[in-house]
Amino acid sequence: MTTERLPVRACSGEDLGRHVQPRLARTAVRRGDFRYPTVAEAEPPTLRLTRRGRALLTTVSVLVFGAAIAVLGLRVAGVLEPEPQFTRTIQVEVGAGQTLWSIAQDTNPTDNPASVVEQIANLNNLDNAADVTPGQTLQIPVR
Repeated sequence: MTTERLPVRACSGEDLGRHVQPRLARTAVRRGDFRYPTVAEAEPPTLRLTRRGRALLTTVSVLVFGAAIAVLGLRVAGVLEPEPQFTRTIQVEVGAGQTLWSIAQDTNPTDNPASVVEQIANLNNLDNAADVTPGQTLQIPVR
């Protein structure tokens, strides 16, 4: 059994562990002028993700996208908007043609009319917003 020494190629410390495929530089080469490019001329290898890396990237993307959709959905539904804080109530007599919506807009012009209508219905024990009649006196929350 003979032992032969294997040839060893010297490289600098920054090239250790890095697989560099020799590719021709982007310059034109005539026949017979072929040469291997130096490390500086070789194109770096492209980034490749492992199966675990792709799964992690997909999971993070889905979580971020899902969180954005959830926040947007809650925002549209009005859950994230705080309810207006009312400090007192006033008595209002319902006029002909008035609705809870119009009363809410008249008494609280800066607040969301839907939340004010809900507060009026709760204060006056109304099952339905259409249960108001002209001449009826209602307690209306205001700031």
